[in-house]
Amino acid sequence: MKTSYDPSTDSLYIEVRPLPSKRTVETEPNVMLDYGEDGEPVGYDIQHASTKAELIGRLILLSAAAE
Repeated sequence: MKTSYDPSTDSLYIEVRPLPSKRTVETEPNVMLDYGEDGEPVGYDIQHASTKAELIGRLILLSAAAE
């Protein structure tokens, strides 16, 4: 898992697998989920990340548990 944060836009990307995105779905306001060719998640794009600490914590824990 890799993360990338841009403080100028308050956006966080959490890469759960290093694969290209095939499609993107908005799972909740300002949270986009990227899926790979196999239909499994490859990353999360979170806008206004500083307001979503609980969600980010859950995603990181779930990703770590899957490794």
